[in-house]
Amino acid sequence: MQIESISIDDYISKIPEERQETFKKLFHTINSNLPEGFSQSSSYGMIGWGVPLETYPAGYHCAPGTPLPFISIASQKNFIAFYHMGMYAKPDLLDWFVEEFPKYSKRKLDMGKSCVRFKKMDDIPFELIAEVSKKMTVQHWIDCYEANFKK
Repeated sequence: MQIESISIDDYISKIPEERQETFKKLFHTINSNLPEGFSQSSSYGMIGWGVPLETYPAGYHCAPGTPLPFISIASQKNFIAFYHMGMYAKPDLLDWFVEEFPKYSKRKLDMGKSCVRFKKMDDIPFELIAEVSKKMTVQHWIDCYEANFKK
């Protein structure tokens, strides 16, 4: 389920009302903990943070001329999704997250390659999301991206 929007506020206004406060809290948790240099956007039917073209003119190889995506959040039909491309690209960061998750949540980790799915709004580990959001700087992400994805 993609939500087409023109801004972050527009996106949030289109998700189910019972999720809006939790989604706003997740947004603010990520936004206030990311290192400087990432920019916010509403794209790919999600809210995201990436490396702006002014910082990394090469942009995203899958969509030339667009910023390099890093973290995104989305309201899907049955869950809120948290995407962290750094965990996809850095096995040690993924391992850290998987090891830490049980310390912050009673639920089993529901995760794909870079997507963590939260089906219960009252069990999102905001403190863990804050910690993982701090773990990569813009330059660290660019270096990781170039080493792993850029051909």
